[in-house]
Amino acid sequence: MRQGIHFISGLPRSGSTLLAGILRQNPRFHAGMTSPVGSMYRALEQSMSRRNETAVFIDTKQRRDILAGLFTNYYDEVQADKVVFDTNRMWCAKLPAITQLFPTAKVICCVRDVNWIMDSIERLVRRNAFEPSGMFGYESGGTVFSRIGAVATSDGLVGYALDALKDGFFGEQAPAMILLEYEALVTNPNRAMRMVYDFIAEPWFDHDFDNVEYDPGEFDLALGAPGLHAIRRKVEFIPRQTILPPQLFHRYDDDMFWRHPGANRHNVKIISRG
Repeated sequence: MRQGIHFISGLPRSGSTLLAGILRQNPRFHAGMTSPVGSMYRALEQSMSRRNETAVFIDTKQRRDILAGLFTNYYDEVQADKVVFDTNRMWCAKLPAITQLFPTAKVICCVRDVNWIMDSIERLVRRNAFEPSGMFGYESGGTVFSRIGAVATSDGLVGYALDALKDGFFGEQAPAMILLEYEALVTNPNRAMRMVYDFIAEPWFDHDFDNVEYDPGEFDLALGAPGLHAIRRKVEFIPRQTILPPQLFHRYDDDMFWRHPGANRHNVKIISRG
């Protein structure tokens, strides 16, 4: 991690795995799906909080050094000479800490129309019709309405990520973020990635957008959601009709808050479909 670190965050089913697959074509970069660093970071925070009576012996500098050391120790031996991109939905909500630990780090937030995120999740559920998903506690008796409602709650797959994104977008550290819309990435990947490279101040690498590879291994199988992180080799936009009932599909019409007039008060960079 001697070459620096950046973060991938944002909304699920919005291109973060695809983005990692593209970035890892660059031999200078290390990127992947959600890493264990986020959960370890949260555990360290809790263990150093006042819930632990011995935390009185830990000062602010020690807390910062311990948390920074988590990243450097996790990545140093594996990817010593590469720029690291660590992925986790929680990083948007941790901008005040991230910008202090790593002042030059940027957070690339993958975003998408929430209605289509819900559609994508339901498609995955139906594709795995014989295997209850861990996204819903492995329960098999629900309906499309209960499933979408479950992931939309503040502790659900989509709801938490959306709240975290708002946390970062409206906070003082928002300029460290860039929002990358899914449609922008898949319709014109060359343009979108050049804007990402400009934002992170890295020299351009000629990517092969017709041959993107990423193998999630057994992670998706363990979650009971085969195909959750699968990506197509060719980066392209494939139009389709929604499979959600109309009243459900339009339930989240107003959740693309970053497009609302006047919402971007910190002038966060947004890569939208050109």
